[in-house]
Amino acid sequence: MTARDQDGPREGGGGAPRAGGGGREARRLERREAILESAMELIAERGYRRTTLAAVAERAGLTQQGLLHHFPTKELLLVGVLEARDRWDLASAAAASGSRTGTLAALVDYNATRPGIVRTYTVLSADSVTEDHPARAFFESRFRSVRASLAEVLRAECGDTLPGGLTPERAAPLMVAVLDGLQLQWLLDPQEVDMPAAFRDFLALLGRGEEESGGPGDGPGGEPADGGPGGERADGAGGGFSSG
Repeated sequence: MTARDQDGPREGGGGAPRAGGGGREARRLERREAILESAMELIAERGYRRTTLAAVAERAGLTQQGLLHHFPTKELLLVGVLEARDRWDLASAAAASGSRTGTLAALVDYNATRPGIVRTYTVLSADSVTEDHPARAFFESRFRSVRASLAEVLRAECGDTLPGGLTPERAAPLMVAVLDGLQLQWLLDPQEVDMPAAFRDFLALLGRGEEESGGPGDGPGGEPADGGPGGERADGAGGGFSSG
C-alpha cells in the first residue's frame, strides 16, 4: 500500500480533513506507513545510498515537503524503516510455530533473499557507533532487546547450561556476533559465504540440529515465506531474534 492507493488528496493539497475525532490522526499514520513501505521497497531495489527522499516521496504519492513533515532527515527515515520492519516482523512472527531456533534459521534464510534491507541495517549499525549519530539510541536499545530475546530462546531450547558451560546470557552476545558477522561476510562475498548453511552449522554446535531448523526458503515453523508489507516476512521476532 502507498499513499497514492489511499482515498483523499495528495499531501499539501487543499482537500478537507476527514470527519471524526480520530480521522486526522488516522490519516497521518496511514501516510507515515505509506512512506515507510515505499522507503523499504526502494532500499531493497536500489540500496540505501541511492534511495533519495524525493524518490520515496514520489513513490508514496506525497510531495517532498509532505515527507519531510514526517521524517525531517534521511537518517531518521532509515531508522523509521528499521523500526517499522521490526514491528511488522514481530506481528508476523507472533503466529510462527515450531522450535525457536528453527524459526531463527528460517529468518536467516529469508534475510538471504533481501540484501538491500540487510545492507541498510549493516551500514547503519556500523555508522551508529559514532558520537551523536541519529540511529545510535535505536541500535543501543535494539541490541539490548536482541540479547535478552536470544537468552530466552537459548534457555528455552538448551536449558541453563549450553555446550562448553556457557549460560544463555553469556552465549547471547556470541549469537548476535554470529548473525551480524555472517551477514557482513555474505554481503561482501555471497558466492563464498552461504549464510543460511553457516548459521545452521552454528546451531549444530549448540546441539540444535537440522531437524530443528527447517529448510532454506521455509518460513517460521517450516511454512513458506510470505506476509509483511511488500512481500516481506518475519526476521526479527521477540524484539529482534535476528540482528539484521
